[in-house]
Amino acid sequence: MLAAARTAFAERGYDGASIRSIAAAAGVDPALVHHYFGTKDALFLAAVDAPADPEDFLPEVLAAPADARGEAVVRMVLRVWDGPARPGILAVVRSAVVNEWSARLLREFVLAKVIRRVIGSLDTPAAERDARGALVASQVIGLVMGRYVLQLEPLASARPEDLVAAVGPTVQRYLTGDVVLPGRRD
Repeated sequence: MLAAARTAFAERGYDGASIRSIAAAAGVDPALVHHYFGTKDALFLAAVDAPADPEDFLPEVLAAPADARGEAVVRMVLRVWDGPARPGILAVVRSAVVNEWSARLLREFVLAKVIRRVIGSLDTPAAERDARGALVASQVIGLVMGRYVLQLEPLASARPEDLVAAVGPTVQRYLTGDVVLPGRRD
């Protein structure tokens, strides 16, 4: 079931995959998937081997005022990375750097379970959500890579609140500010 779920989520994304299609690919009844995993969210977390559940940290971000959401996102990222889940998250990130399959699953996890929820909680035009989400992801991924993977100084040893103050305004601008949004050109 997990192999079928990984394939479905990697190929069709969280929104495009269904319990029914995953069960069919695994050759089992959908009730069996529900029995073992309960919900699509739980199946997704198991499939990507997520070391942290967004439901544990997103409510605090979503409760922040709209004009402070960028700082809340950065604070949440640092809190999760500086917590007990760090070794697991680091393993997932390192795997994603060298393995396209892992990259797809990590990308879908970050976008579907975290960034889209943050963007969706704001008064953001639907046509801008994907571009703004990609910009937020670029900033957060850069922070994570610099601080935790490459351990660039003084980023690696900076106090979390200093990073929130430095990076939060940029994330906020990507979420709600004036920005030239990237788009596809045909």
